[in-house]
Amino acid sequence: MPQPPLYQVKAEFFRMLGHPVRIRVLELLQGGPLPVRDLLADLGIEASNLSQQLGVLRRSGIVVSVREGPVVLYSLAGTDVADLLRSARRILTVLLSDRAGVLEQLREADTSPEPERLGGRL
Repeated sequence: MPQPPLYQVKAEFFRMLGHPVRIRVLELLQGGPLPVRDLLADLGIEASNLSQQLGVLRRSGIVVSVREGPVVLYSLAGTDVADLLRSARRILTVLLSDRAGVLEQLREADTSPEPERLGGRL
């Protein structure tokens, strides 16, 4: 069976990341291993939903789990995902700061005097 092209594999990877709960879990795990109860406390979602999202992340290989007695700790499998999240934050900072500039221009335009209407039809 032929291997899919690399761009398709990359697209699948980003699709796997493309869920808000998964992104938040990855952000939380950047600080180190956490038990499910701590993840649930931050996320405010049902345990079954978190379990499903953790399963996706584990199957992808970017999150690992370790049992310590009755507690299962989840952690990032390596530092690459944390690097990716930091890169995304930098990219979004630039993109959103550009939008903030446009928004400010729109606000300034709203406060400037209205142009005179031509024959009452402008």
